[in-house]
Amino acid sequence: MIRTANAPVSYGVFELSRPDLVPLPDGGQLAAWVAEAGYDGVDLGPAGLFGDRDTLPGFLARHGLALAGGWVDLPFAGSDDDFERAMGDLDRMLEIFRAAADADPERAPKPTLADSGSAERKATPGGAPELELDDAAWTRFASRVRRAADRTREAGLEPTFHHHASTYVETPREIERLLADTDVDLTFDTGHLLIGGGDPLPDFLRWRDRVNHIHLKDADRSILRRAAGTADPMREVWQQRVFVALGDGDLDVDRIVDAIVDSGYEGWLVVEQDVILQDADAVDRARRDQVANRERLRRWFA
Repeated sequence: MIRTANAPVSYGVFELSRPDLVPLPDGGQLAAWVAEAGYDGVDLGPAGLFGDRDTLPGFLARHGLALAGGWVDLPFAGSDDDFERAMGDLDRMLEIFRAAADADPERAPKPTLADSGSAERKATPGGAPELELDDAAWTRFASRVRRAADRTREAGLEPTFHHHASTYVETPREIERLLADTDVDLTFDTGHLLIGGGDPLPDFLRWRDRVNHIHLKDADRSILRRAAGTADPMREVWQQRVFVALGDGDLDVDRIVDAIVDSGYEGWLVVEQDVILQDADAVDRARRDQVANRERLRRWFA
């Protein structure tokens, strides 16, 4: 069974947010909006947004939602000290995921591992061959991914890995490398794949056996060209709304969702539309967009 979810990032709640420009919704507001729009679940968002390991299950139950997953980035290409500190953070996050899974085992979340990226990658969203890790650095990177995945399984949870813009797993070539050198399955993100130069339909069919989580998002790739050469290209890409409502960008929504359904995939399909809220009107637009995104999917998921 495929269940639909939404995410705090669709309402401007993530690390690039600008609370100095417009107040962000709190956890209660956000969960209510997600439930009202008709989604079955929600991603975790920043730690504490929906509570801690003791309060999160009750909070979600009151809103009729399950926890679909949640972003956990680690500096897989960073220093040993930084990585070990991040593994401690992962342990604390896994306690929250475990509490959600215990409360709702049939709709258990997928802890969503990802790379933290680097300044070099953030300067070139979309990636480039010269930005790839060399063999020695990649060997260390893959070994650390395997450690994080094993740690997640030791907590009784199944991990997934999110390829993502401005990280060391961004392009189709880097995704292939990850799948070849680790046993962790993939969060297939249509929007980030478009940014990284992929083609969602054939890439999904090629990787289907390794896909255990899906982020469905549309993207306007022309934003990449307009952001190139700016002072902060990664922020500029998000600020110019590279991620748009389903059907408004370069994603062939009907064909990819047909393929997902026909493939027999079961699990969470998380609708995301990362936005940086810059005024009060943007808050209302985010709410409208997420309702429209859910309605866009009624053909497949009533």
